[in-house]
Amino acid sequence: MLFIILVIGTVSLAVVTFRNLLVKGNWEFVIFFAALFFPFYITILSVVYTTVRSSLLLTAFQSIKELVIALAVVSFFVFKRDFTRYEFRLMRLDYLFICFYLISFVFLVLPVGEAKLVNKVLYFKNMAFMGLFYFFGRNTRFDDQTLKRLLHVLLGIGLLAFFLNVVELVLDTHFQQYTGYAVFNEEVNEISPRGNYGLTWTFETQTLSKRFASFFADPLELAISSLMLFSVALIMYLTTPRHGAYPYMVMIAVTLATLLFSSSRSSLAALLILAAYIAFVFRLYKVLGFAALFVLMFVVYFFYFASEDLQYFVIDTITFQNTSSVGHVLEWTAALESMLTNPLGIGLATSGNVSSVDESLRIGGENQFLVFGVQLGWLGMLVYILILVCSIVYSLRAFWELKNLNEARIAFVATSVKFAMLFPLFTSNAEKFFFVALVSWWMVGYTVHAVQRQRIKTEENGKA
Repeated sequence: MLFIILVIGTVSLAVVTFRNLLVKGNWEFVIFFAALFFPFYITILSVVYTTVRSSLLLTAFQSIKELVIALAVVSFFVFKRDFTRYEFRLMRLDYLFICFYLISFVFLVLPVGEAKLVNKVLYFKNMAFMGLFYFFGRNTRFDDQTLKRLLHVLLGIGLLAFFLNVVELVLDTHFQQYTGYAVFNEEVNEISPRGNYGLTWTFETQTLSKRFASFFADPLELAISSLMLFSVALIMYLTTPRHGAYPYMVMIAVTLATLLFSSSRSSLAALLILAAYIAFVFRLYKVLGFAALFVLMFVVYFFYFASEDLQYFVIDTITFQNTSSVGHVLEWTAALESMLTNPLGIGLATSGNVSSVDESLRIGGENQFLVFGVQLGWLGMLVYILILVCSIVYSLRAFWELKNLNEARIAFVATSVKFAMLFPLFTSNAEKFFFVALVSWWMVGYTVHAVQRQRIKTEENGKA
């Protein structure tokens, strides 16, 4: 039954997407495809493979994302005919992206590193998605109804994730036990089942309690996605008249619940940092007071009422002595040693927890900054950091500058997500989580374009 539901859903989405891209020339529909497809990507692949055991069918479903993105690019150039009136003025963030991909392309074509050419090409392809979705956003123009529909689609994903989390909790089992996740990982990704639940260690805490992922690839992807969905729900609540805002208040609670189900320490810490950031953005200083009170209450509970297991767990986490924290430190150390020895980088597909990286060549991989630093050198890592900083700052300024409410909402989510992701980026190869990564990069690009359109219109009105 699950196989039939997922196949029918995927094929239907693909047909609707192809019709929009090829018949209607609506290449911007690619963002709806990303929002509806990527959260379920690993679940779809796992169920399809373990049900039919067909490598050909698996490849077909794996290739849907590349095909859709390629067709979106083609559709853009075919249907956007009047390039003589193309309103595209390169800005600082555009130049940074161009610089980042020039560096990456140099490492692709030059014989640098021990990785095979096919692995380099596959790795570069996945890296290119980040820039392509920024480009898509940079050229998209939606009306208010479409922008609001997109935000509601994202909230719908969060609601579905929550309902599945509740089912997992009631049954006290991971959804991945029913999707063939372990078999798919072992036979396709060559990752043997590990942990007490036959999945991977990331599906459990140090105290052996379950970490749930709903239909996402793993609990960390659910956690990071929950941060983005929390930002969407919050800005919708804050910018909607009170009589119609209550559903968004419920969604705030729902997204916080999914974050708790994932039991991700880095994302929970990121939530507190995000709350402080949002409080400064809106000058909600009472929120900072409540956050400080919450921290104080936790400290009191921790020292006087918490169990010894919880105390040891928190202390070991802070002092980097538990297994997970030690693993992060070892990965960071290996990556930094490589960067100090090879400051110009050792080539693509040599770092990161993705399938295109040969495990025998992998150095580091649990820190997105160091992943790029190992491969592209200090310069590549610095450009990536500058891209993030500029995205956060520019989207924040755009939020206050944009006059259109829904465009300002997109800007708010963009700056919030990129800021909130800074913490998880230190402990994961987070750009591989396509749902939150690509949707948020599209939002950054859309924000840049929205501000540019508004400024051009203001200039034209001034001249008139």
